[in-house]
Amino acid sequence: MNGTIRYTIRPYDTIWMLAQVFNTTVDSIMELNPGINPRNLLIGQVITIRPGYQYYPSYPRNGTGPMGEFMDDYMDEELDDAMDDMYDMDGMDGDMEELMNLFRMLWEQHSHWTAMAIISIIHDLPEREMVIQRLLRNATDFANAFSQYYGVDSAQALGDLMTRHLTIAAEVVEAAKIGDTDALANADQRWRENAEQIASLLASMNEYWSVDDWSAMLFEHLNLLTDFVTAVLTQNYQDAVKLIDDIEMQVLDMADMMSMGIARQFPD
Repeated sequence: MNGTIRYTIRPYDTIWMLAQVFNTTVDSIMELNPGINPRNLLIGQVITIRPGYQYYPSYPRNGTGPMGEFMDDYMDEELDDAMDDMYDMDGMDGDMEELMNLFRMLWEQHSHWTAMAIISIIHDLPEREMVIQRLLRNATDFANAFSQYYGVDSAQALGDLMTRHLTIAAEVVEAAKIGDTDALANADQRWRENAEQIASLLASMNEYWSVDDWSAMLFEHLNLLTDFVTAVLTQNYQDAVKLIDDIEMQVLDMADMMSMGIARQFPD
């Protein structure tokens, strides 16, 4: 296929990370690989990628075939090492590994306590208020993580928007629970407007983050949560369990987008 390469999935790969590495888009990779499940990439799975104009391939190497010989002669060693480091978790720089772990933890906590809050609200569980309060703390934790890079004011602005994201989510669940379609539509619209505000704020903080990328990520997050609410309300627990896995994988993409953007903006 013209202009494409074959790539073998490695540990920790995500579609979003591959799009960044190969200077392409998630949509392009998905289009070239019909039927691929972005939430269940299998190590050793071979996919097709069309690298963008500014991509400098680091594989094949060690003289394997004509391209390998070319790369051995001309490959920039620093770029080659950087590509290896991206996929070598054992050899990853300590600061980068810590940064990735921090944002993965925050986003996994976000997905966990959001699911717990949805279940607590729908079933009127006695721990409902405690769960919601723990979920709201997640916004503060994000603000604290961002403050060391972007200052207190910008971090607080993000924390406020994320708190709004969580409180509107509770409204969505409540409206869906009682079947108030007007209230549900209103809350959903405000939820998506809030996502666009978060995307715009993040893009204003970091030149390596775009409004389009973050809007797409956040809207996918809202869609998955909406599907989860529906599954729990209709007692389709098999789908609900699967959606929890999907939500977790999706938030890990957002976590990596955050940490990689910060690492590129603050390389030292």
